Amino acid sequence: MPEKRYLIPYSFDAQKRHQHETQRGKITRFMVQLEVLIQGEWKPVIRYDCAHGYAHCDRFNLRGDQLKEELGMSYEEALTFADDDIDDHWETYRNRFLQGENP
Repeated sequence: MPEKRYLIPYSFDAQKRHQHETQRGKITRFMVQLEVLIQGEWKPVIRYDCAHGYAHCDRFNLRGDQLKEELGMSYEEALTFADDDIDDHWETYRNRFLQGENP
């Protein structure tokens, strides 16, 4: 299965981590995550993935509390949505996270 992995830096303290696998042109696994650098460690802020067999979004706060939301999309749709959402809203998500809120 072909796999793609890359990091997109947004600023000195924010980056997007993207990885996905395909089989015969179809997405079989994916994860797209916004990360913020806190005291030398990259922390997840918002993550889109299919780790539980369905496309969903996990939103984190500074305490590590997590909110899970099912997306109701195919893996292909969810991957595109995740990339676009994080690209468009990373600053807002980062700021909410740093204020102790879930993005």
